[in-house]
Amino acid sequence: MTTTTFLRRTASRIGLAFLLGATAAGGALAQQADAGRGRQIAAELQKRFTAADANGDGKLTRDEAKNGMPFVYKHFDDIDTGKTGAITMRDIAAYAAAQRAARKGTP
Repeated sequence: MTTTTFLRRTASRIGLAFLLGATAAGGALAQQADAGRGRQIAAELQKRFTAADANGDGKLTRDEAKNGMPFVYKHFDDIDTGKTGAITMRDIAAYAAAQRAARKGTP
């Protein structure tokens, strides 16, 4: 599985986990399972981010993203909303949340 495919599926799963977790019909067991899956996905993304962060400064430059996180590299300009030339995990999370909201049609 490519990183791009993984990240797309991850974003979808995280969105699904939040949707199920917020739905009363999901019940407590579904919430626990979804929260566990969300934590697992977040841990994997953090692992990939850390591996790509060549200088260990907690930020990815465009080159670091290109070498370690192709999906992030492809969307670097959209993720780097402050146009600082570097992005953090928080920036990536904000981008993913905005993408989920856009797909759902929420502001």
